[in-house]
Amino acid sequence: MPIPEPRHAPPCDLAGLSVLVTRPTEQAEGLCALIEQARGRPIRFPTIEILGPTDKHAARQQLAVATRADLLVFVSANAVQYAFPLLPDRLPLDIDIAAVGKATAKALTETGLDPTLVPERMDSEGLLALPELQSVDGRSVLILRGNGGRELLADTFRHRGAEVTQIEVYRRQLPQRAAAARNLVNGWGHLVDVVIVTSNEIFDNLLTLLGDDGADHLRQTPLVVISQRMASHALTKGCKTVKVAASASDSDVLDALCELNNDVP
Repeated sequence: MPIPEPRHAPPCDLAGLSVLVTRPTEQAEGLCALIEQARGRPIRFPTIEILGPTDKHAARQQLAVATRADLLVFVSANAVQYAFPLLPDRLPLDIDIAAVGKATAKALTETGLDPTLVPERMDSEGLLALPELQSVDGRSVLILRGNGGRELLADTFRHRGAEVTQIEVYRRQLPQRAAAARNLVNGWGHLVDVVIVTSNEIFDNLLTLLGDDGADHLRQTPLVVISQRMASHALTKGCKTVKVAASASDSDVLDALCELNNDVP
């Protein structure tokens, strides 16, 4: 399970602001703790469940190719959590290990796998911009990921001449939360002041769970996201006020929340 980020003194006073936190349960507590430290009120409403592979034996067999790979790419801390127990005991000494972001790198370090490639910009685009990954012609790249998701990493590495294998080591699914969603929609006016979403899938799942009436509430509620790509997606769905955090880290998301709280009358 990913370890929450170290807590620090909150940069602002949220003064009772109610914040809907939609991250998966196991990834939300660090952020919720920071919101509470800043005198905010986190409302936990996970819109994605994270599960291991359906067939662990099959996944272990697929991961055997890691012994012949030049580069392992972990797309998230979830990928580390679920892939690590299934990886071969011995990996090549000269293998490169890439983490899409700092949380993923931290999870790798905690397992004993030291990442060699970690971008400052914590997303796929940031990883692909690293100088070390501009020339991968003929290299074997293994991407460890969840079901679905973007194809940017695989497509770009293939375009650059790499041999790419993608293995799904965990599953994301829409939770069954009909009763909780109804209660949230019915009490939206006094329960939710701001919403935090950290992926387009989380946002779309939230729309699905809320239904038409709840979706209208969401569009009128200030939203904090973690990339311009997500902001564009939310705006196309009709959201009126969207704030982009500097990164997906708990501290940067809190900073964006504080700035938004100061900006909104």
